[in-house]
Amino acid sequence: MKVKEVAALSGVSVRTLHHYDDIGLLVPDTVTEAGYRVYSDENVATLQQILFFRELGFPLKKISELLSSPSFNRKEAFELQREMLIAKRTQLDRMIETLDKTVQSERGEITMTNEEKFKGFDFGANPFEQEARERWGNAVVDRANEKVRTFGKGAQDEMNEIYFKLAALRDKDPASEEAQKAIGEWYTFLNKIGDYSLEAFAGLGEMYVADERFMKNIDKFGEGLAVFMRDAMKVYAEKGE
Repeated sequence: MKVKEVAALSGVSVRTLHHYDDIGLLVPDTVTEAGYRVYSDENVATLQQILFFRELGFPLKKISELLSSPSFNRKEAFELQREMLIAKRTQLDRMIETLDKTVQSERGEITMTNEEKFKGFDFGANPFEQEARERWGNAVVDRANEKVRTFGKGAQDEMNEIYFKLAALRDKDPASEEAQKAIGEWYTFLNKIGDYSLEAFAGLGEMYVADERFMKNIDKFGEGLAVFMRDAMKVYAEKGE
């Protein structure tokens, strides 16, 4: 398919496709002697995946890193993108419901509580919050939640980016320089929204594997990721002591 055909098929502009080629994100399999770009079915499949990532808020640089990783698995990525889009749809449905009620409230048809006005503005619900409160106390969790609210959706996007990066490295040695650099980003991120010593960081890694709920959620980004993160976090903590 020529570039104009791909543009018509996908809804992406020709200029955008040229840009994707220029930055190495989506390079057509063939370029004719006359300089025309010719896209294969494989190229089209890659474009589809890029657009799913874009819909989920991933920057082009991060998408490029993910797609170029030797450990990248297209099928796993599609499955995860589906789960993330379903979660996004659920949140949007809640926000639409809240908006509908707000319109009714403005018309004087119903009365909304302050809590109802913010239903759907979910900045990262944590299914393990109650357990965290029992382990570390209300004050610690409340401070963490406040930081999450402050960072908003950006925190969730950054977290997902780091998970994807680590998932692409999970077949490597957890003590490797590349793995340690990535897990260091995770340590930095966690300390933006909480307060983790190196010892607590290593302990959290152990929980990722010991608690099947953590393992199940983390391994959505790639089978074996929880174990890899635990091992990398342990090495990181030991090196930093």
